[in-house]
Amino acid sequence: MFFYIAIIVLIYVLVHALWQPFKYWKRRNIPQLKPTPLVGNFGPLLRRQCSIAELVQDIYNSHPNHRYFGAYQFFLPTLVLKDPELIKKVAVKEFDTFPEHRTVALEEVDSLLASNIFFMKGKRRRAGVMGGCYRFAGGEKWHVLRCALSPAFTSSKLKAMFALMQECAQQFVEYFENQTGVITLEMKDAFTRYTNDVIGSTAFGITCNSLKDRDNTFYAMGLQATSITLFRGLRVFMQTISPRLAKIFQLSIVPKFIETYFVNIIRESISIRKEKGIVRPDMIHLLLEARQGRLKYDDVGEDSGFAIAQESEARKSHGALKASITDEDIAAQAFSFFLAGFDTSATAMCFAAYELAVNCDIQRRLQSEIDTSLASNQGEITFEAVLGLAYLDQVVSGRPRNLGIV
Repeated sequence: MFFYIAIIVLIYVLVHALWQPFKYWKRRNIPQLKPTPLVGNFGPLLRRQCSIAELVQDIYNSHPNHRYFGAYQFFLPTLVLKDPELIKKVAVKEFDTFPEHRTVALEEVDSLLASNIFFMKGKRRRAGVMGGCYRFAGGEKWHVLRCALSPAFTSSKLKAMFALMQECAQQFVEYFENQTGVITLEMKDAFTRYTNDVIGSTAFGITCNSLKDRDNTFYAMGLQATSITLFRGLRVFMQTISPRLAKIFQLSIVPKFIETYFVNIIRESISIRKEKGIVRPDMIHLLLEARQGRLKYDDVGEDSGFAIAQESEARKSHGALKASITDEDIAAQAFSFFLAGFDTSATAMCFAAYELAVNCDIQRRLQSEIDTSLASNQGEITFEAVLGLAYLDQVVSGRPRNLGIV
């Protein structure tokens, strides 16, 4: 009899322990999306019924008449904000109160990802100053690195890198001009090779020409770094829900040989620049300038037409900030460009190319706009001329926007 009572009590305790986390929002009188045992609201993702983007969209749309509501990332309570004023208050006005985000990359396991400013923790602590250089203390590294990096994304800095992008575009065009006859082309492959070359030139300071040199190591490593496999998804999952186990079993998201490759590229590039006095208008140069405290805001108020980095007037008036940025920090920021731009930019170009192929009227109108721009600039493609191509911007931006967030 005692045995059966013990079993019943054990089952009750277990069920109570499993359900208790899912009452978090209910106890606080906050509406919540009905959870599923063990997985919360992430069941469809585990069952591969939808992508993460579709899941987030479905969760967001589940409470159309609420400014905010609760959901569950497995056992983790998550507050979903929908009201723009609330979002602004949390993300901007009360940023010092809400500086943290979820840990995705663990420093002990994925040092390259964890050193990226996107994955760093934002909680601020006092940092010492030694020799005029800011030293990092815990989350202060994020704050100082962010202040050092912001001037690198102003319109004048982007304009300086335009020539590097233009060189890659010229190689892209010349490759297809040299082809004879009718060719069959996989657009995604072609565009990922182009984005690979642009990122390699602007972020890593190397020249690839991936369409001509189809087996170059940089492109191969980029493909491996950005490919989403089942095992990599499971590693991300483990780092998210159980960082302790991920540390114990060293479940890294980015393989060590890929980390080593990209860090070595940065180190070699920095070493060659120092030895030969090379100055190249790319991200490595800008980050080295930040390391030396020579990177300042130098915009004159021009409107670039793009969403560029904004900073407070107080920060601008402070002048250059000398930060103890290591070679690994530079490699981490450069690597983030690969993760952010390699596949996404190529996908956007694929959508645009498809729309132009099936809508000849749009293609003719766009070609007319580009021809007119070239004629007025003596056949030259300039930074200002590209910004003036309003219809091109509509074509590139319109298709992904129509497709939603997926």
